Amino acid sequence: MDRKFGIELECLRHSGLDDGEVLKKIKAAGFDTVFSDKYDIHEVEYISNEATKVGLEVEFLHAPFRGVNDFWCAGLDYLPLKKGVYQTIDSASHFNIPIIIMHVDSGWNPPKICDIGLNRFDDMVEYADKKGVKVAFENIRNFGTLAAMMQRYRSVENVGYCYDCGHEHCYTETVHFTDLFGSKILCTHIHDNFGKDSNDPDYHLMMFDGNIDYADMMGRLRCVGYEGSLMAELVKNDRYAHMTDDEYIKTAYERLVKISKL
Repeated sequence: MDRKFGIELECLRHSGLDDGEVLKKIKAAGFDTVFSDKYDIHEVEYISNEATKVGLEVEFLHAPFRGVNDFWCAGLDYLPLKKGVYQTIDSASHFNIPIIIMHVDSGWNPPKICDIGLNRFDDMVEYADKKGVKVAFENIRNFGTLAAMMQRYRSVENVGYCYDCGHEHCYTETVHFTDLFGSKILCTHIHDNFGKDSNDPDYHLMMFDGNIDYADMMGRLRCVGYEGSLMAELVKNDRYAHMTDDEYIKTAYERLVKISKL
């Protein structure tokens, strides 16, 4: 199977480089696909055009998530985030980007699941479906909310989840999302950490710089028949200051290829 390999467009967000220049570096390293956390339609247009020029696919857009807990609360505080999420859907639809990623809550003690929130998510899912866009809810800290969403939308074809191996390892280490919701997996976030070693252990390290068992991960992905891309969710920081930007991206590619062979 020829699996695709991808990386976050913003992996060099601190370099000051134009997105077009970063896309060239990503393509030169060997990657096939990217994702972005940009959702403004003009920014997405530029990314889409530049990706096409160099032969890269934009696989998904990550919707904003600041204030996501407001989706579960009465009142109008959720409206700014709703606007951003719907803009993400519109941008994805306009440029034939098949998937958006969305968080379902935030923090260790998010609001309880309630009809107010469920109705808002229902409206968003319906809107995305009309626009021809799939919604992948991402596993974060709270297993219960994602489980409820997977149960609610179990028969909805345009809803699935984004499997984030780093979040699974450091937040819900005893829960294997691929075992529970495998058939609904739409895409991945691949990075590394050391498990629950601190209050906020989500380090987003380069693969193999933490202690995630990628052989086990790949075995589980194969068991559920996932043939999609392995997408690195990385941002170069001071830890990798000894690497040039090109070395950083190339290393990410080589490590994803290594993971795919485990």
